[in-house]
Amino acid sequence: MRKSIHSVVYETMAQVKVRGEPTVSLLAELRYRTADPYAVCLSLGVPLATPIDWFFARSLLTEGLHLSVGTGDVLVIPRRRGHPACVRIVLRARAQEAAVDIEMSAVSAFLLRTLTLVPEGKEGAHVDLDRTVADLLEEAE
Repeated sequence: MRKSIHSVVYETMAQVKVRGEPTVSLLAELRYRTADPYAVCLSLGVPLATPIDWFFARSLLTEGLHLSVGTGDVLVIPRRRGHPACVRIVLRARAQEAAVDIEMSAVSAFLLRTLTLVPEGKEGAHVDLDRTVADLLEEAE
């Protein structure tokens, strides 16, 4: 019997820059779950006791391989001038901002694995609407 795969976890190194601070190398995880097929998670500081998790649209990361996209809290910018080429993910919260650089090859490999699980445009087939409504009603109580 073949075991079904429902998630992708991809570990890589990230270069994190916060204004006024030196650049820091941190272990990062890119995560994807078929239960939440439209989103990806960037987790910084793994395996610390309290890593920092950012959730945003998988499509934002996909488009960000080729052009600058996003507004508000998350921007994704391709950077091909450096060696190796990287994807810059700008994370904003309140008055703080962090620039996270991850090698483009790592982001591409991660996205390829997610698209193998859930092809682009097929995300809706993986959404459990009954569970989503139940969770919303539970939160409202």
